[in-house]
Amino acid sequence: MPAGHWGIIGSAMPANLSPDYKKAEHAFRAASDEPERLECLKEMLRTIPKHKGTEHLQADIKSRIKSLSEELSGPKKGGKRSGPVHSIRPEGAAQIALIGPLNSGKSSLHARLTGSRAVIGPYPHTTHEPMAGMIPYADIHFQLIDLPAVSSDFIAPWIQTALQPADAALLVVDPSDPASPEAIGLVLERLEEKKITLIRGWPSNPASEAAGDEENPFQIRLPTLLIANKGDLATGSEDLDALVELTGVGFSRLSVSATTGQGLDQIASFLFEQLGIVRVYTKLPGKPPEQDKPFTVSKGATVLDVATLVHREIAGSLRYARAWGEQVYDGQQVGPEHLVVDGDIVELHMR
Repeated sequence: MPAGHWGIIGSAMPANLSPDYKKAEHAFRAASDEPERLECLKEMLRTIPKHKGTEHLQADIKSRIKSLSEELSGPKKGGKRSGPVHSIRPEGAAQIALIGPLNSGKSSLHARLTGSRAVIGPYPHTTHEPMAGMIPYADIHFQLIDLPAVSSDFIAPWIQTALQPADAALLVVDPSDPASPEAIGLVLERLEEKKITLIRGWPSNPASEAAGDEENPFQIRLPTLLIANKGDLATGSEDLDALVELTGVGFSRLSVSATTGQGLDQIASFLFEQLGIVRVYTKLPGKPPEQDKPFTVSKGATVLDVATLVHREIAGSLRYARAWGEQVYDGQQVGPEHLVVDGDIVELHMR
């Protein structure tokens, strides 16, 4: 599924932005790595109307170009950048960020869900750089990115860069810790300082915040699932209820245990449903479909969107498709704008 965000917020932005600028901004939102994002920022600066109403946005764009340029031109070896990569290219059906306060069991959860070799220890900041892993679900995977813990005296300076490609977040907390209510508030506050907002709404239910407006291209809004870790403890459910009441957060929530595995199987199924993931299988004429290798798109995607994932040249010359699925009869001819649903099989035909 193409990386992106389900809405953004910000201060009032000037009208009369040119089509070229809007195109560059859209490309920035969809960019999947730092070099691509830098080129988009440069194009945004080149095409933005130069008048008083855009001065603040111009300054913000210039600041981000400078920061990203410095990061990309860091220590080099053999002509290639050797510093840490803070933005991980999305893979799988969606990229999910793992966020939380100190000692919430976040890295243990990442290791249990993905089989990663995350550094786990009873001391602060055992995670220093983004770590990627894959959560299997049916015949697809979700990419899970573990990030450094957020505290009163630390938030990774590059966290906005890391979260730019993310589609959603898991906010991990330990409800048995008396300091958790304060820690949650602190995490949300520190993220807001970086123009990152964790929201209740999901694409499957956009009414509760997910829509947003499009005034600030640098505001990140991530649908969020509250993960109450250590649910194997005797008072787990009571602690979670008390935590929600004290904080007033309205996130969807699950009680799990990274130690026993309790509830972990619910995470991927929740993401699949709430992100509106659609699996589409392709086939060649006269051949069976590749049932173990679906392409994944968002609910509302078209045959053309699937063709673009297969190959841009195919999308450019797509004439029609034959489709098999619940909402079509077997082999029905459909156009490029035909909406696909989960489980569809398509056979692409070019001009």
